[in-house]
Amino acid sequence: MFNIFSKRRDPQRLFFTTDIHCHILPGIDDGSPDAATSVELVERMRRWGITRIFASPHVAYGSFPNTPDTIAASLAELKETLAGGNNDIFISNSAENRIDDLLMHNLDNDTILTLPGKRILIENSFMQEPWNLDRLIFDLQVKGYSPILVHPERYSYYYTKKDRYEALHSAGAAFQINLLSLAGYYGRDEKRFAEYLIDRGLVDYIGTDLHRHAHADSIDRYLASKDYLHHRDKLQGRIGNDSI
Repeated sequence: MFNIFSKRRDPQRLFFTTDIHCHILPGIDDGSPDAATSVELVERMRRWGITRIFASPHVAYGSFPNTPDTIAASLAELKETLAGGNNDIFISNSAENRIDDLLMHNLDNDTILTLPGKRILIENSFMQEPWNLDRLIFDLQVKGYSPILVHPERYSYYYTKKDRYEALHSAGAAFQINLLSLAGYYGRDEKRFAEYLIDRGLVDYIGTDLHRHAHADSIDRYLASKDYLHHRDKLQGRIGNDSI
């Protein structure tokens, strides 16, 4: 007997088509381990309506000391693998830059990787706010960069200092929250503070933060939920992903 539930249905599509934060480049950080997995993740993104991907591999002193060359090689491997299939997705890269000595070195040597328009993704430590964050935001703008602080909803030291969100955003740091936070993947606090930032009008961009199939599964469930419709209605027309 034919099983009407056997065919996998596409999830509801996202209300934006450009992802600026994901880890789908093969074998380069804690994201996709190989090109085959990367192709599978790209296909899942395509089903969400994503047509442009700016992968953002970690660049961090010690753990992920990636360079423009290592990232370019990984991107080329993914594009070569995708070339054999029917794929109409644009894929490029920037980087997720941890605020550390390697970031300062890359800035000094003009080897920093950015999104179009000199938008630069910067990441705080999860343990504490970098001591030089305010000065860094100022200096980046003086040098012509537009800093984007990634997933501020995940930095728990801001939960009791909400005024820092307002101060950092007013100082010129755009905010990019993670779709996985809205999906509740990381926990209740991360979801609650992502929603807080939405309600305060402080969300400028969204990233999937996609690393693996478990993340994609969580996003699939989220896109089928009432939460997604609620968040979409609040954010539609307010984020800048598709203007990049």
